Amino acid sequence: MIDLSTTLPIAFIALVVERLVGYPRFLLKRIGHPVEWMGGLVSFLDRRLNRHSEKRWGGRVRGTIAVLVLMLIVLAITVPISFALRHYEGGWIVEALLASSFLAQVDLRRYVEAVAEGLEKGGVEQGRIAVSHIVGRDPSPLDESGIVRAALESLAENTSDAIVAPAIWLALFGLPGIIIYKAINTADSMIGHKTERYQNFGWAAARLDDLVNLPCSRLTGFLIAGATSLTSPSRGAAAFEYMLRDAKRHFSPNAGWPEAALAGALEVRLGGPRFYEGVKVDLPWMGRGRHVLAAWHIREGLKLQARTLNLFTILIALGAMFSP
Repeated sequence: MIDLSTTLPIAFIALVVERLVGYPRFLLKRIGHPVEWMGGLVSFLDRRLNRHSEKRWGGRVRGTIAVLVLMLIVLAITVPISFALRHYEGGWIVEALLASSFLAQVDLRRYVEAVAEGLEKGGVEQGRIAVSHIVGRDPSPLDESGIVRAALESLAENTSDAIVAPAIWLALFGLPGIIIYKAINTADSMIGHKTERYQNFGWAAARLDDLVNLPCSRLTGFLIAGATSLTSPSRGAAAFEYMLRDAKRHFSPNAGWPEAALAGALEVRLGGPRFYEGVKVDLPWMGRGRHVLAAWHIREGLKLQARTLNLFTILIALGAMFSP
């Protein structure tokens, strides 16, 4: 049963704590990150269950079993922990601190900011190295504009996938909600690829990830447009316009919403052709703004993202204050 009077304050505290301190480095060195543990489990299931030469439906069944096993293990661990914490005074604060580990405001900003710094201090070569840590496309053909577009697209998409979506599932279902979301998201990032090995085995992970991100990607787009409107109503209107017009052109059912909104807000063009493993993929353009971009556009994108997260956190706080 959903108890918003408890889960909304948990989401608010988690957002604030993670934005201020991130995931503690001493914990990362000593025990790693919980998402890495999930990744280890996904790798184990991949090795044991994936027969990539198997026919279509056989591979899909095995992949579905892998995702179900992953989710059952995660629920078996997190539901008792959450249930126990709710029975102790102040236990919800501990739940919020645990949940903050599954948000990525600090890391996302750090990695995207590194792209701007790379371009500013080391030029295109350093920019390519920095952007290769946050995108899957081949960075070698990218010029400065291509690097900036890749960074902005990653910023937009991951604001949804790594911050807004997990926080929403936390706000709805507490610790089990955010961890189930991250388990699905991790599985998709590892096996949800359209390669020979994962075309069938990763089908369930990819489709489930699309489903759990469906409402959150739309919300992120509206948050970006809304945050833009607070300082520039005309740009905010453009963000709404391009989001509603261009989001559906993206090959992903979700990524286009925050990316098109950001394109309109910054008055730039995102999308366009790129290379994956040497294969050119022609994606449609989003937005009608500048196509020659520079590092300062990343800086502007980061400022807008900060305002977007401020708006989102305030809305969560208001929900916590007025929840029955």
